[in-house]
Amino acid sequence: MRILILCTGNSCRSQMAHGIIRSLRSDYEVCSAGTFPAQQVNPYAIKVMHEIGIDISSHTPTNVADYLATDWDYVITVCGNADETCPTFDGRVAHRLHIGFEDPAEATGTEEEILNRFRLIRDQIYRRMQLLLTEIS
Repeated sequence: MRILILCTGNSCRSQMAHGIIRSLRSDYEVCSAGTFPAQQVNPYAIKVMHEIGIDISSHTPTNVADYLATDWDYVITVCGNADETCPTFDGRVAHRLHIGFEDPAEATGTEEEILNRFRLIRDQIYRRMQLLLTEIS
């Protein structure tokens, strides 16, 4: 099974989903990318994923253009902007899904308040990816 997770910056939501799916199904090929990739994975995303035993510290944001010629079983957008601007793939895409989540990078407040927002979104992504994997397995 080959899964590509897309968002705009490929720094938070798609990276968390990427790490979660890979932790749940190590036999699946999972990649993530952004339509306008950031310079680095958000440090808060790395931190909250580490809290649940998933290391995404070696991940780097990637441009979706790198994957357009690849065949995918699933291409999943996790933000509205990526869903609206998702490019056309030259490779075969068996299923295209949109499973949107709020952007935790927009959180403001104290460090603890920001971390709590990232944790909330991480947990939402975790539950939804578990359900998706159950449905497609």
